[in-house]
Amino acid sequence: MILNPEEIAEAENQLIAGGVNPEPLMDEAGLGIAKAVSQFFPNPGTLIIFIGSGHNGGDALVAAKHLKKNGWITQLRLATSPDQLKPLTAKKLHQFEREKINPTSEIYEPQHHPLILLDGLLGIGAVGGLRPGYLEAANEMNELRITHAAHTFAIDIPSGLDGLSGEPYEGAVIADFTLTIAHPKTGLLADQAINNVGRLALIELPSIRPLPGQGDTGAMLITASSLAGRNSRPEHDAHKGTCGRIGIIGGNNGMNGAAILASTGAARGGAGLVTIIAREDSYQRLAAMAPPEIMVRCVKSYAQVSDMDFDTLAIGPGLGQGSWDDEILDLLVSDIRPTVVDADALNLLARNEPSDLVNAPAPRLLTPHSGEMHRLCPEISGSRRERAEKLAGMTGSTVLLKGARTVVASESETTPTGFNSTGNNGMATGGVGDTLTGLCSALIGSGVSVYDAACVGSWINGRAAEHAIFNDKESRRSLLASDLPKHYGQAFKDLERYSF
Repeated sequence: MILNPEEIAEAENQLIAGGVNPEPLMDEAGLGIAKAVSQFFPNPGTLIIFIGSGHNGGDALVAAKHLKKNGWITQLRLATSPDQLKPLTAKKLHQFEREKINPTSEIYEPQHHPLILLDGLLGIGAVGGLRPGYLEAANEMNELRITHAAHTFAIDIPSGLDGLSGEPYEGAVIADFTLTIAHPKTGLLADQAINNVGRLALIELPSIRPLPGQGDTGAMLITASSLAGRNSRPEHDAHKGTCGRIGIIGGNNGMNGAAILASTGAARGGAGLVTIIAREDSYQRLAAMAPPEIMVRCVKSYAQVSDMDFDTLAIGPGLGQGSWDDEILDLLVSDIRPTVVDADALNLLARNEPSDLVNAPAPRLLTPHSGEMHRLCPEISGSRRERAEKLAGMTGSTVLLKGARTVVASESETTPTGFNSTGNNGMATGGVGDTLTGLCSALIGSGVSVYDAACVGSWINGRAAEHAIFNDKESRRSLLASDLPKHYGQAFKDLERYSF
């Protein structure tokens, strides 16, 4: 459920009015923030804490105290004078300063990296542009990101971002991570907020519950916690025949790698048997390229797939267009198995009638990026959420709209639209969508519903990209699509542990 700033403030105020002490809530939030920072950056470095007068600054100080205990070098920036701090924030400042002080004279030296900035300037109650003192602090954070490769963690919301509309005011903090507390806020999921919000993580505070009638029940943030129970768990007597037989159609000449990436994503996603369906002129090359775990089967016509023993189909990666278009279109509309539709299969639909999928005999998962979305339905406008929901309704399918904040919409009006929380801009490279297609097909083949597979798949693919960068040797510039399936294992473990 997504709440707007007024709703979350009302829920919190009613809780406190009922006799709940706000300090334990601040302590719980601060501990959660510290855990999130440590998860993404397990090796201590330098932490600069930017705080304002309100409780947002108190949350930051609690987190900083925990991180200081764990070996982080810390430095404090006050955007206002200490005598203007709210009483509880002033108390947390005193507690922070009582901790053993780390040396701070060489905070920018390479050995003290990572350099982390903690944005505790303003919370969701702030209205309007950044005031003097706060604007200078925000500018300093944004400058350090550029000049010293710093990573900014915003607490609850980036300072200077409107919590309702998602519009950034002048000088708004550009966060790499936003740790939203208790519930996601409306403005954080707005299209225009993405570049300020960055990676979105939820710090859960179970005691702060929505009041009756509050919240957007038609939307949810896709997190490890919200996905609990949605991923299948094989029985002890499982074997390759019961873990999903996946057929991948694509990889025609010049685009063989797309089918290889999709098949690898399916294999690493837990599929029991993965087969690439190849036409005669591309069979030899695909067979030579395929990993040993992947089978390649030669066909004269894609119509033959209807008689093959697959649980799930994935159609489109590297498919191209040609004499086989009618054969593929017939599979998309008429095949009795759940099907993931990607890439050139989406373009084929766009050249025909996407609404024909309404009568398909089994669920379809459409996985367009923004360009494919426009080709599918150029008449549909609005936000990414609105476009995904309209396409889902028009086609009777689940839609996974790829992008910096992947959106998953269902044809069912009672199923919430999901906003994925994981990933980074290193994923802006060819082939990432192919790995996702294979991964989602494997999840569906294992018995996960199409909607749940889209949510789980988008979370796993994004989390794998995070592991490749933060816990391995890759950078945002060097990341390749083939790196992602190598980290699916760790991502699945994170899902089971309810990691951020």
